Amino acid sequence: MSQEQLSAAETKRRLAALTLGAVGVVYGDIGTSPLYTMQEILGTHGMTVTQSAVLGVLSLVFWSLIMVVSLKYVIFVMRADNKGEGGIMALMALAQRSIGAVPRLRWVLAGLAIFGAALFYGDGVITPAISVLGAVEGLEVAAPALADYVVPICLVIMVALFSVQRHGTTRVGKLFAPVMVVWFLALAALGIHQIAQYPKVLYALNPWYAVEFLQSHGRSSFIALGGVVLAVTGTEALYADMGHFGKKPIRLAWFGFVLPALLLNYFGQGALLIVEPQAIENPFYRLVPGPLLYPMVVLSTAAAVIASQAVISGAFSMTREAMSLGYSPRMAVVHTSRELSGQVFVPGINRLLLVMVIVAILLFRSSANLGAAYGIAVTGTMTITTLLALVVARKRWNWGWPAVILAGAFFLCLDLSFFSANMLKIAHGGWFPLVLGIVVFATMTTWRRGRDLVMREIKQGGLALQPFIENIADHPPLRVPGTAVFLTANQRAVPHALLHNLKHNKVLHERNVLLTVEVLETPVAEAEERIHIGELGGEFYGLELRFGFAEDPNIPLALSQCSRAGLAFDLMDTTFFLSRENIVADKRRPGMALWRDKLFAFLARNALPATAFFQIPGNRLIELGAQVEI
Repeated sequence: MSQEQLSAAETKRRLAALTLGAVGVVYGDIGTSPLYTMQEILGTHGMTVTQSAVLGVLSLVFWSLIMVVSLKYVIFVMRADNKGEGGIMALMALAQRSIGAVPRLRWVLAGLAIFGAALFYGDGVITPAISVLGAVEGLEVAAPALADYVVPICLVIMVALFSVQRHGTTRVGKLFAPVMVVWFLALAALGIHQIAQYPKVLYALNPWYAVEFLQSHGRSSFIALGGVVLAVTGTEALYADMGHFGKKPIRLAWFGFVLPALLLNYFGQGALLIVEPQAIENPFYRLVPGPLLYPMVVLSTAAAVIASQAVISGAFSMTREAMSLGYSPRMAVVHTSRELSGQVFVPGINRLLLVMVIVAILLFRSSANLGAAYGIAVTGTMTITTLLALVVARKRWNWGWPAVILAGAFFLCLDLSFFSANMLKIAHGGWFPLVLGIVVFATMTTWRRGRDLVMREIKQGGLALQPFIENIADHPPLRVPGTAVFLTANQRAVPHALLHNLKHNKVLHERNVLLTVEVLETPVAEAEERIHIGELGGEFYGLELRFGFAEDPNIPLALSQCSRAGLAFDLMDTTFFLSRENIVADKRRPGMALWRDKLFAFLARNALPATAFFQIPGNRLIELGAQVEI
């Protein structure tokens, strides 16, 4: 076999592995929606289960999967990848880069994206809770006496799920993928069996049944539309997980395997409900033959656990991007794959999600109650994603205004219809993900605004650098061997750490480097833009290191590459100096409300130190405190 043939075979093998992994991780959420969707639409709100109602709901579900998941996300939104990375934060960075330096518009786009990201975290809490509750509730059908054990079992499962996250998406995907393959095959088999007994249910492929349902059922149809959104849950996680697997594997898995299995099962449930309307109490489990009921509960529970993985891994990716772009405090990030840099584990987010999922399960206690709470967060994020993607289409893909307006009208009509229908759920539990989203939004915007205020104070209080260097030349202090690297946000001002070192130690190193780290709006910095060196005179140098938002800013590694640009470093002879700001909230200063100042000070105290984030060795570091009032 030639080298080219071997390479092609390896490429196919890798594509197959990634596609299988995508089935296991990306589609768990949307893959378990048949557990509760039809019951929520037709059973929760007292709607009469008739043939016309079932066909209308099925038509709504079918066309929602086609238009929202297939057309909007898998085909349109996934085009807007930021050098392979997906998710609303990566989309925001791409949109901002597309419009250039338009401050007000950049601020609007950032505000939209942050709110969408905040709602995504609310989705990340509700999804695991509703999926696992919906699966374990099968025990109530198989053995009603076990109903009281549903919640405790769910809590145990959640603790176990979040405990394995540290092993990484690749390992988890390898474990989950075979289970999800069996799950989708089971969905398809159950659906085919029931469709064969009532094939007329396939009439629902005609969109007229959806239109007729909306026209004839009035307010009830609008409420039902709020339940239909459950069939398309997981689409934002699908986009956020694009950096884990890539576009092609995700698309292959959807069109070749996941979508057909889902449609077959939904239509199977519809055929059952037309023949046996009383099956609405739990149409999914009523599809299952009696002897297979217990095995199906076990398989459903396993699939529901896996369903949680998509939003969990998506939350990890989004948090990492938010940290790099300056919208989240620094946290520990653990890489779980040597091959794919996008596969990360964030212990702090993992613990926080676990606590909030447990709260949601104890608060709502059933998938029906959670179904009433679910939808607002995900439809809000979907709407914001559409707006950002349209900006990218106009500015980056050079779409004409007619195409942008047409696509925008179509997708926003879908998104806003779902969002409006789910607004009715606020009083019935929809407040929960909204409150979570508002808390996260306040935290992210406070962190960004606080960092801007700190940078402003540092820049305003600094001495001009060039006169300082000239004064050093005229009145030279004692010079000691080695290189001093001062981390600073302002290349035109003297770093506080340098002033403190000169003032208290009365010495200056032979060579002094002012280092600024900049995070770009692309996932990975190109080689030619990574390093910029400027000679300032008197053995002072300005060094700018640029990293993409999906990269880990490894300063020692970047410094080892500076020799190619004419500034060699011996790390054993290099000392890093850093000013550690002590944030003090002062209500007399303009900027933020006092409660936001205090929140920012708390976040700053508990954030991962910049030295750890930049991977600076502790034995080469000197930190000097600096008090900053905001």
